[in-house]
This record gives sequence, structure tokens and C-alpha cells, in this order.
Amino acid sequence: MKALVIGGSGFIGSRLIPALADRGHEVKNFDRVESPLVTTTLGEVTDTDALAGAAAGHDIIINLAAAHRDDVRPVSLYDTVNVDGARSVVAAAERASIDRILFTSTVAVYGLDKDDAAEHLTPEPFNDYGRTKLEAEAVYQDWASKDAARALMIVRPCVVFGEGNRGNVYNLARQVASGRFIMVGSGENKKSMSYVGNIAEFLADTISGAPGIRTMNYADKPDLSTRELIDVIQQTVGIRRSRLRLPIAVGFAAGYVFDLAARVTRRTFPISAIRIRKFVSDTTVNTDRLEASGYTPRYSLAESIRRTIEAEFPASERLKA
Repeated sequence: MKALVIGGSGFIGSRLIPALADRGHEVKNFDRVESPLVTTTLGEVTDTDALAGAAAGHDIIINLAAAHRDDVRPVSLYDTVNVDGARSVVAAAERASIDRILFTSTVAVYGLDKDDAAEHLTPEPFNDYGRTKLEAEAVYQDWASKDAARALMIVRPCVVFGEGNRGNVYNLARQVASGRFIMVGSGENKKSMSYVGNIAEFLADTISGAPGIRTMNYADKPDLSTRELIDVIQQTVGIRRSRLRLPIAVGFAAGYVFDLAARVTRRTFPISAIRIRKFVSDTTVNTDRLEASGYTPRYSLAESIRRTIEAEFPASERLKA
């Protein structure tokens, strides 16, 4: 199969492209930056003409591109990249006569504290990222519903971590390794997480599905509590378990202080009110559909966390920590 990956130079794409190639697929990339792994067409996801040109002759479009950070500015970029980008992708697919799309959405469409959220749950996104991803899903669903021969796969990953990523899990590990980490809340809230190596394999395995619309959560189970996650990190970096805790209200107050400092200094800080909110919330999803598909992750969650920390924090740094 000939696959065009949009956003293939990024974190997930850099693992997905080799996984697709290993399965015998012919892969090209469309991104704002070059990929060292494969031929890349440079362009914006909102450029329909460029997308249509790059997509010509392909069998499937895989869209990984997204505005996803908590601090995207201006906020309108969420709508531009996520929603307008979806419109460009489906227009390009129609012009290139492509009837197969795989779209990576997010579990943020469900909102926070939705215990074991399943795909049939009514979405209640809590931020612009989740809102615009949900609107993008509707764009793709509308495209797929217009022709029974079209195949649409919407994958909703939870937080994705792994080697080379500088997201929330990395920042948490960095704080723990520094010895300055303080738990906010009890730590009993649970998190669903996804290891990049596992989800890349899953995406590569799922591109040949039957026509129709499929939506599936992705998480590597079993879920860990925040306390259990911290324990794995502390054991790996060689830090003794800290018993220091802040009440949630105090954590929020600190987050708002950092938000104010960020506005004043125009700097980005690892602590913010929204990050505190996500840290203390339950963010678990149901993976019955994933398990029914027969997919088995190569790496366990605990092993994935250890692999990530050992790659990002050299042994000498862990010992000093």
C-alpha cells in the first residue's frame, strides 16, 4: 500500500514510518520539516493544493499533524491546524481519489474525570485541543459517510510518551530526577498512557481495515495511579520515595502564579494551572475495542517507562540525581 503520512517528521511519525516500511508499504511524508527517514514534501496541512499534489497516487492518508501543546498561541491555531487542516485533508483525498484515511484524534475529546471512557461516551472536551480534535473527527466522518467504499479509522490515543519526547511524562521525570518533585493531591488518581513504540506498531497494523467508520481508543494497560507512575520513575532514576504532598488547592494556586509569570515574562514554565488540573484528574479510557482487535503491545507499560527514562537520563545523571 502507498501511504502519505502528514506530520511524519514528528514524534509518532518518526516511529510510524519505519513500522510501515517494515510491513512492505511505500511511504512518503508531508510536513513542515524534513524527515531523515523518507522523502518529504514540505508544506502546511492547510494547503489543499500542496496536499493534493503530494497525495496523488497514494492509497491512504495518515494524518498525525496537530496543534496540541497546552500553551499554543494564538489559540486560533487549534482551529486552523486541527479543523481547517482536516478540511484540507478530505479535499485533497477527494482530488487524489483516495478512499482511505487514518486520523489520530485524542482522548481529550472526553474531558477529565471520565472513568474508563469508552468510544460511545458523549464527548465533553475541556480545552480547545479536545474541542478542535472533535470537530476534526466530524469533518472526517462527513467525508466517509458520502461513499460506502470509503474507510475511515479514528484513533484516540491517551498521552503518548517515549524516547525523544519532551512532553508531560518527560517533564515529570525531569522534576523527579532533580529531587524537587512534590506530589499534588493523594496520587491515587489513575492515568491511561501510550508508549510511542506500541502505538506506532498498532497504527501500522490497522491501515488495511474494511470500508466504513471505525473509532478506537488507544492506551497501554493496565492503568497506573499517579503514585505508581512516580514510584516507577523514582526507582529507575534512583531517587528514594518522597512523602511530601501539597493539597490540590495549593497546587492550583501555584499553577495560577506560574500562569501569571508566563504572561508577564512571555516564557514557558513546566507548571501551569491546566497541567495541575490534568495531573490530579483521572484520565482513564476503555480499551475493549482495542483488545477485541487482537492487538498485543510489544512492551509493557512499566517497561516502556523504564526504557524512556534510561534513554533520556544517562546512568551518570541518574546516579547524581
